[in-house]
Amino acid sequence: MNINWDKFQTLVHHVCNLASPNQSELGAVKLNKVLWYADSIHFLEHGESITGETYVKQPLGPVPKHVLQALKNLEVKNLVRRGKVEHFGLMKNEYFCVDEPDISCFSSEQQSLIQTAYNHVCKNHTATSISEETHGIIWSIAEIGEEIPLATVFASSVGEIDETDMDWMRNSPRKNSTTAEYA
Repeated sequence: MNINWDKFQTLVHHVCNLASPNQSELGAVKLNKVLWYADSIHFLEHGESITGETYVKQPLGPVPKHVLQALKNLEVKNLVRRGKVEHFGLMKNEYFCVDEPDISCFSSEQQSLIQTAYNHVCKNHTATSISEETHGIIWSIAEIGEEIPLATVFASSVGEIDETDMDWMRNSPRKNSTTAEYA
């Protein structure tokens, strides 16, 4: 995928701004997860992500490859500031918006999806529980630092193979002499 750098930075800025009324609900883990959910759900529904960003496996789940660069650029432009606070005995990043983002690059549907992703991650989860939620089959088969292609989100909705599936495969017109190898 080719990242739309301006749109990705705007998405990061927008997510940080959504937390402005309550900075404590958004830290680095949750920021990464909101970005992942927004891009991956959009991909699932439309065949393309919102930003074109690449996501990689990290110990706490999928992480946007360029998130630190985007945050640094937003800080340099004095649009977002980062701070660290103690949170349950650990240091946590918090993000403070200096200026509101122009989100006109997102369709109304995308804006709604971003808000839904934010609410799901930040209102319904702790950093630990949202990390655990993103440790599904997609995450588990990748190596740390390896790209997680967004097309793999389709695997997250695959159910167990049952006898009906096996019958379909055995009787498929595409079967060849090696069909038994798959049974």
